[in-house]
Amino acid sequence: MANIINRNRERESAMKSNYQQRISPRSINRIWKGFIFLPFYLFIFLPFHAQVIDLGDGNNPARKLQIAEMAIKSLYVDQVDEQKLVEDGIRGMLEKLDPHSAYSTAKETKAMNEPLQGSFDGIGVQFNMVQDTLLVIQPVLKGPSEKVGILAGDRIIAVNDTAIAGVKMSKEEIMKRLRGPRATRVKLTIVRRGIKDKLVFTVTRDKIPVKTIDAYYMIRPQVGYIRVGSFGATTYDEFMEAVNSLKKQGMHDLMLDLQENGGGYLIAAVRIANEFLKKNDLIVYTRGLRTERQDYKADGTGRLLDGKVVVLINEYSASAAEIVTGALQDQDRGLVVGRRSFGKGLVQRPIEFSDGSMIRLTIAHYYTPSGRCIQKPYKKGENLDYAMDIEKRFEHGELYSADSIHFADSLKYQTLRLHRTVYGGGGVMPDHFVPLDTTATTRFHRQLLARSFIINANLTYVDAHRKELKRRYPTFETFLRDFNPPQSLVDGIVAEAAKQNVKPKDDAELKATMPALRAQLKALVARDLWDMSEYFHIINERNAIVKKALTLF
Repeated sequence: MANIINRNRERESAMKSNYQQRISPRSINRIWKGFIFLPFYLFIFLPFHAQVIDLGDGNNPARKLQIAEMAIKSLYVDQVDEQKLVEDGIRGMLEKLDPHSAYSTAKETKAMNEPLQGSFDGIGVQFNMVQDTLLVIQPVLKGPSEKVGILAGDRIIAVNDTAIAGVKMSKEEIMKRLRGPRATRVKLTIVRRGIKDKLVFTVTRDKIPVKTIDAYYMIRPQVGYIRVGSFGATTYDEFMEAVNSLKKQGMHDLMLDLQENGGGYLIAAVRIANEFLKKNDLIVYTRGLRTERQDYKADGTGRLLDGKVVVLINEYSASAAEIVTGALQDQDRGLVVGRRSFGKGLVQRPIEFSDGSMIRLTIAHYYTPSGRCIQKPYKKGENLDYAMDIEKRFEHGELYSADSIHFADSLKYQTLRLHRTVYGGGGVMPDHFVPLDTTATTRFHRQLLARSFIINANLTYVDAHRKELKRRYPTFETFLRDFNPPQSLVDGIVAEAAKQNVKPKDDAELKATMPALRAQLKALVARDLWDMSEYFHIINERNAIVKKALTLF
């Protein structure tokens, strides 16, 4: 009997050690949130004869995993959600790999892919929530809502006779009601300023384009500006539409803005880089342990082979944005301005399940033409540390001074034509470093932004004065030249913030806040009257990276 007790204690000790070694605190929080681990001496083990399960030749790991899942489903003391059990198992395996291999449910996969696939089914309006009511900012041009007569400034208060205004419904729930399969109909009840009675429109849902080019315009004579928000299925076509438009306006040189661009499809990045490079110039190559090297080269048909190019990046530029940046830098086709990019040099392959869920599995590294792998270092299974990298850059002072960035000699590479020194091992280092401008906004301004005082005041102002603004400023050129946010709008923001105890520390901070606040308000009004190109036209004049880039043309 003593031997049995000793063996049980040894087994308990081994199992406890095994839990401690294999289950990280992060895994416990994620998978077993709310579960209380009792001390081991409180567990009751019934006497049993251990059954040895034959796994077949080679102790097949896949078979072992299958048996474990079957045992839990068949024998566990309480009811278990088998679907969640399997999903947690998949996530657990992937978490032990690199930071970018991941599992997503069908719902998560759809939400993730939608911005990259170029369209979704819906009613076609840009909107925001104002005082618990959906306010239409702009109907999509030639979209289903515009076709039936819905206007900017309309308030949608009910969808299919279900109230969505004044009922504390989440934005996600409202979007779920507005979206639906193409060709289906939805009844919208609308309140319109100046109209006493409620209006009812029946909208037939349709494909709504998702734009990945945020803005394009002539930033200076002969210098075009294009901001790419992400690399999706339609990015290349959108990009060429912008290029053609700017060339008609006299563009010779180009400022390509990839700030905050988190990446997307590799092939979209390759097609855009192709527009700048000569025939057979290497754009990027990929290689993995079980994936042969694949080269992507320019075909020489690009429309941007001449003229200066300056690429703008920052610490949030990643993946496909780094492919374009690295290709133009390594081929000495363009200069790079800004701050060191994110550093994602891993290629994922989607593995889809029949229920719509998906694994994104890393299968290769990508390399810039000079041979750089710009993937920043990581330790398998330590994703939290990886996610804190940007925060560490703040702490180390890298975002404020190029002198805080140090590369090992082993990470030095040479560009292919001018043999300039560039670096691998963690993002693309710009040719011209621009520190983060801590004086651009004050603490008070950041609080106004974070608490939505500025955006809410702007929406209310445009809603109340839209017709007057359109009449006074028929073109963006007249607006850009003559419009200044009224003092009453600024005072209203400050007063509303004060009601919630958000105040400047003194008059000096209030005064220092005004230039950036006024510029932002002007840009937001322009966005609501026209579009995002007009917004960036105004806001870029205060962007330190843009201003530095302009000196290079």
